[in-house]
Order: sequence, then C-alpha cells, then structure tokens
Amino acid sequence: MLSMNRLFTAFALGAVAAHAQTKPLPKNGGLTDERPTYSSPAEAQYKLVEPKLRTKWTEQPTENPWPEYPRPQLKRDNWLSLNGVWELQEAKANDTDAPFGKTLNQRVLVPYCLESGISGVALQLQNVWYRREFEVPSSFDAGVVLHFAAVDYRSTVYLNGKEIGSHTGGYDKFHFDVSDVVKKDGKNELVVFVNDPSDSEVVPVGKQRVEPSHIFYTPCSGIWQTVSIESVPKGEYVTAIQLRAAADGKVNATISTSTPDSSSSVTVKFLQPNGTDVIYTTQGKANQPFQFSVDFQPELWSPAAPNLYNFTVEVGSDVAQSYTGFRTVERKEIDGVQRFVLNGKPIFQFGPLDQGYWPDGLHSPPSYEAMVFDIKYLKDLGMNFIRKHIKVEPDLYYHAADTLGIILMQDMPALPLVAPNEAEQKEFERQLDIMVNSHLSFPSILTFVIYNEGWGQLDSSPEIQIAPRLYDALAGHQLINAVTGWNDYAKLRLNISVGDYHDNHHYSSPQCGTPFYSRASIQYDRSRIGFQGEFGGVGVNTTIDHLWKDDVAIAAIDNTYEIDENLDAWNYRALRVIEELREQTERYDCNGGVYTQTTDVEGEVNGFLTYDRAVDHTDAEKWKAAIQALYDTFNTKVANGTEGAAIVNTNADGTGAAMRAVPTLVALILSAIFAAVTL
Repeated sequence: MLSMNRLFTAFALGAVAAHAQTKPLPKNGGLTDERPTYSSPAEAQYKLVEPKLRTKWTEQPTENPWPEYPRPQLKRDNWLSLNGVWELQEAKANDTDAPFGKTLNQRVLVPYCLESGISGVALQLQNVWYRREFEVPSSFDAGVVLHFAAVDYRSTVYLNGKEIGSHTGGYDKFHFDVSDVVKKDGKNELVVFVNDPSDSEVVPVGKQRVEPSHIFYTPCSGIWQTVSIESVPKGEYVTAIQLRAAADGKVNATISTSTPDSSSSVTVKFLQPNGTDVIYTTQGKANQPFQFSVDFQPELWSPAAPNLYNFTVEVGSDVAQSYTGFRTVERKEIDGVQRFVLNGKPIFQFGPLDQGYWPDGLHSPPSYEAMVFDIKYLKDLGMNFIRKHIKVEPDLYYHAADTLGIILMQDMPALPLVAPNEAEQKEFERQLDIMVNSHLSFPSILTFVIYNEGWGQLDSSPEIQIAPRLYDALAGHQLINAVTGWNDYAKLRLNISVGDYHDNHHYSSPQCGTPFYSRASIQYDRSRIGFQGEFGGVGVNTTIDHLWKDDVAIAAIDNTYEIDENLDAWNYRALRVIEELREQTERYDCNGGVYTQTTDVEGEVNGFLTYDRAVDHTDAEKWKAAIQALYDTFNTKVANGTEGAAIVNTNADGTGAAMRAVPTLVALILSAIFAAVTL
C-alpha cells in the first residue's frame, strides 16, 4: 500500500500523466481539461467536473445545495435560499454591459468556487457574469433583503435591470435591501458581476495562488457561500447583533439596524436552555453599545461543557433569533508565568493548523455534514482547539464549534508575500476590522490573529497601531495574537510586545516558551503567553488513490518538512514531537501548540487525514493518550506552581504588559520614526 518516496513520486506522476493524456492538468480543481460544450446557451446544463480527488460528499443535490440557514447569530424564519444552478459567462475586466434578459453560455452550481469540480466549471476565470431568475414567496408580505454570505472578490449586483450595490472582499457577508426593486408577483432577474484577481493583486487571499505550489493552493473565485433572500419589516429591522457575554453574567451588546441613526428601543430576551420560556428580559437602544447583567447564574461555555443560551432581539415589529455562550478569557500571570485562562482556569490549548480546503469544493466545503466532520474528528481525538489558518469559514462553521465545544484561534487572511503600499495596507486593515467585528460574538473564538509569519506585513510594525483598536472592539472578550511565528518587528526592533502571545513556529520540533529558539522566531518574551503557533508537519506517503492528482502538486511532496515511509514511522515521529511539546510544558513555559495539520492539502501530505478524509493516519488510542498527557502535564505544572521572573500583571482589557509599559502615543511615535527611517 505504501511505497518509498522516489518510487512513489514516479508512480504518481505516471498516474497523473495517464489521466491528463496529452494535455497538462489545468490549475484548478478539474481532473482533466475536458469541459462540456453546447451548441447554444439555452441548451447548457450543469454537470459535475470530475475533481482531482473526490470525497464521499462530492455528489451534491443541484436543487438546493447547502439548505441550512446561513446566519445562525441573526436568524429569521421567513427566508429562501437562492443556491442551485445559475447561468455563468466569462466577462471582460470592468465590464458594465450587464447581460439583462440574455441566457448565458455556461452553468454553475452555487455556492461553490468557480475553480472547483463541484461548481461544474473548474476554470480560473478572473471576470464573470452570474445570472438567475427567482420568485418571491407569497409569505414575504413586507420588505425583502438580499444576502450574500461570501463572494470572492469584487462584486456588483443588479436586480431587475438596476444596479443595487457593490462589495469588495472575499471573506465577509453583505446584503442589500431590495424592497423597492424586487417584484412580488412574477420573476426577478438577478445578475452579478465578479472580478477576482487572486494573488495578482495585493489583497487578502490567504493561501490562494494563481500558480499553486506546495503550501499555496488552488484559488477560489466567485460566489462560494450561500445566497438568499429574507423577509423583513418594511420599516426598521435588525442588521447585526454583537453580544459578548462574560462568565460573571455581564453582557456587552450592540444591536445595529437598517436605520443607523436610530436610537429605537431594543428588547433582548434570554430563553431557558433547550426551551422557549423567557428567563430574563432587558432593554437598550439601537445602534449604540449597552451593558447589562443577567439575573440568573449562567452555565458557562467551555470545550468540556459548551453551554449556549438562545435569545431574541426585538426592534419594532422585527424579531431576530440569536445565541451566545457565557465565558471569560484572560491572559493572566500565575506564579510568574503568563497563562491563557478560560473562566478563571488556566487552559492548555492543543489542536491542528486547519486550512479548511476541500479537493472537490476548494474553499467551499461540499456540505454542512462534510464541514462538521472535520471538527468532530478533531474533538473525538481529544483536541480542544483549532487554529483556523488564514481563511474565514461560513458562519455555520463557528456555530458548529460553539455547539460541539472547541476553541478557535481565527487568523486574518494574509496578503501575498509582498509589502503592501499605503492603499493596500488601508484595505487590509479595513477587512481585518470587518472580520473581527463580524466574528467576535462567537463564543468559541477566543483569539484573533493579525499576521502570519510576516506575510504581507510591513517591517514598520503596523500591528502597534492595529492592536489597540482591536482591543477596543473586543472589550476583553478575545485575546490577540499579533504576529504568529516570525517577524515580530515591534519586539525585535522597538522592544514593544504587541498582543497576548509570544508565538513560535518551528518544524518539526517545538520551541514553546523555551530558552532556545531559531530564526525567524525571536527569543521567548516572558511578558506574553508562550505558545507554539506551528510545529510538527511530519508527512507520510500515501497511495495515488488518496492524493490530489496534479503533477505539480505531487512533484512538490518532497518539500514537506519530513517524509516518513509508512504509518508506523509516521506515528512514531509525529508522537515524538508531541512528546517534546509535553516535555517543554513540564520544563518551561509552554501554554499550547498547533500541530500541522488536520488533512493533507494538494501537495502537502502531513495531515492526520488524507485530503479526501478517507484515510486516518493516526494510531488513535496512542494519540488520545499523548494529547491527554499534554493536558495532565500542564495541569500538574500549574497546580504545583512555577518559579519565574516577576512581571507586570495583565490589565483587565487584555492589553499587553509591554504595550502598557510604553504608552500608546509613545509606541506610535516610535513606530512612525522607524517607518520613516526604513523608507
């Protein structure tokens, strides 16, 4: 079943060549260059393009894929999914000649990336037109809102021949009130223009690349999350719910509405867990923060007990449903060491680097069941944590993490590996603010990451200015990992510790809170939480049956940090580095680790699971024991106390010790001086 690496690579390349015949494989999710063609646009049909690797969820219904309500934290009952088969046609850049009333020449399954096999397109298309018709249900007796959960990257939306708005950004949801444009008694024509430069421009792309290579993957363009319409009151209605509930029952809330200048009365009602009885009611004002304390003793949220409370928000005649979990996260000094503390208890966070890629859907999980499979698998193996790596998932992913009980560290999708200019940096920060503000209410997200390994990070340390702004938004509800891995310029050059974590990346062995380190990480900074942001990455050969069948990807397998010949060797080596992490936890100041990674991805073969989620590499019982040993060692270490240098305690707002030692104004001045010197 398993083979030596060089023999294996030769075999795999031969297998791919047999599939490709005389043509090279395209840089997308299709196995071959063959695509269906039709004599006229009217005859075009949706057809799955055979992906380079299938999963058991590849075959999806075309009538209503992803039927689940897409916004679990702002839910209404009267809605309609617009997912399904749409018309598609390649367009010119900045095309304004919208194809109203015209049948387009291709078909695409929404919501799947254009480059994916499930989409039925499997091509890199930088500019496209989407088109479909729909009818409004008779139950929509008032206003109508059109929702897009995510479109990569720039989109312009037209309804019934009228431009209703545009949006920039590939990872955030957006909506338009179409009450005055939509037809209640007939067909509506929805047309969307999409432009996606992927990494040909300096925009947030994560790991997407026009030319995928090893750790960089096939891009995702177009509509890749759910499209829907929803019935709302004709007047004012709720557009966003931010609610942060702490372990002591104190709650910070902001309820935004369709009338931003309004200060209408807001009523919040908490419901009995698993019931409908109201157990607490309070009021506030719309479009402004308000605080309250519940008068019941809340059951707290944690990975061991993921207790959630449903609540409703009423503004005028609008009633929206949501939920929250009561919990408090802190960075706190315990016996001279900075610790990650959840609900008053130090916690060791351990779990994988999670890319969130799929061989058949790319960025788009093939189904909700498939998406949740990954979380359940990791939880069953004993992990309490996932680092969601430079990708943002559908809201339903975070709801699943909240429900199942697993801690999330959410990355900001990175820029390409180039320094942004002033406008590009401003846009990065705008999208970072949106990402944080639209996800801070999910109980499972306990940390946000600004930069990964210096990707698109200016050496003038903009994180010095970014972090205080994010802390203000978070109000102590999440921590910040300003620089995960490398290029901690603020500390290295200005001696300013930004964020709550000292985060080391090192393969394969960890260097977690230790007195040793390697470039481009820096010496352990005791004023922050010692954390292993990436390590492991041990790879294992597998058969062509479970590989991404792309010649370039397969040729890059040798670039994996370490390749083991068989599963016995892989389990030995991977568990060896896990044991090193345990030893460092026992001896030094380690508070958690991120093992690379959940699954194989394209040219990477270092996953717990193969890319198709069909083969589990782990010796499960040994892994469960090793992971439990991490927790046990940490708990013993904390219980017994440790000797460490005295350092300043963390403020209640979560700001870093050195960030406090150097006032913000001084930090900004130093940063500006350094930026000027480096120009």
